[in-house]
Amino acid sequence: MKKIMVVVMGGTGLVGQQFVRLLDGHPYFELAAITASGRSAGRSYGQAMPWAVGGDIPERAARLEVLDTSLETVMSRAPDIVFSALPAAAAEGIEPALRERGVRVFSNAGCRRQDADVPVLIPEINPGHLELARRQQARYGGFIVTNSNCSTSGLALVLKPLEKFGLREVTVTTFQSISGAGRRGLASFDIAGNVIPWIKNEEEKMERESRKILGELTADGIRPASFPVSATCCRVPVREGHLMSVSVRFANGAGAADVAEALAAFRGVPQGLGLPTAPEQPIIVRPEEDRPQPALDAWAGRPERARGMAVSVGRIREKDGVLSLILLVHNTVRGAAGACVLGAELAAAEKLAG
Repeated sequence: MKKIMVVVMGGTGLVGQQFVRLLDGHPYFELAAITASGRSAGRSYGQAMPWAVGGDIPERAARLEVLDTSLETVMSRAPDIVFSALPAAAAEGIEPALRERGVRVFSNAGCRRQDADVPVLIPEINPGHLELARRQQARYGGFIVTNSNCSTSGLALVLKPLEKFGLREVTVTTFQSISGAGRRGLASFDIAGNVIPWIKNEEEKMERESRKILGELTADGIRPASFPVSATCCRVPVREGHLMSVSVRFANGAGAADVAEALAAFRGVPQGLGLPTAPEQPIIVRPEEDRPQPALDAWAGRPERARGMAVSVGRIREKDGVLSLILLVHNTVRGAAGACVLGAELAAAEKLAG
């Protein structure tokens, strides 16, 4: 098949680097350009920043000249798809402008997630929400599809197979790695040997986005799921991987064995289609008493292209009608760049891109 030309906006940060890594040798997509701020524009990508996401910087990407992030510069590369790793303030104006130029935007930015016509897409959970992208395309020529907040991606993926037990109430406490704050997001003095029990806007994002992702598509947008979500979010001195302690009350009885079986058996549309970035098993249930752990399990997922795309779950237990578990999600892969790439693969499979 002819490859689809793509641009990565905001390519020098951690999420941008993950986009570049995931697009190297991709069977569907060809990286046409990388943009960044004016500080990096004009330099080769390999010289623009220290490579921070493991392995070696892809050779072809390293030779590309970094471009400024402007509408005309991006459009000059005639992309069919743009992957956006921009901060919300920078994405606010350019993403809708690209949509009106007929571009399909897959965004990690949070500024459009609550728009009625923009899906918050986790392809295994709500592939039908791509109907909102079709509605946008009919109106604007292009569309915006967002991924979720990084922690929400793991929580929602685990909640989906548990819907059959009747979700009544969800409580989650997160222990989020420093990479979630960006490469320069936290001073070492603040986080070294410390835990910070608050992350700006994070709790509100998890509570809103989980219910939209698991909500029902209607003629007017998405009707949020009815169960309440209560989140407490903490930053911990871990390099990558967001760990979460989750407690769930069900309308119907569900024991630990029932939940473990449902999670391990779960598959979604991307697995059925064999999409390149889809993990063969999106949820991996760990039997050990002390797993999952960020150091051991953040990069879970097979095949090789899907490393970091599986969510690991362990310590499943039930007491007094409350089901508790621990889950781990790779925040810059499944929780960011990987989710966008998988969403674009699904859109291509459904003839919405390319």
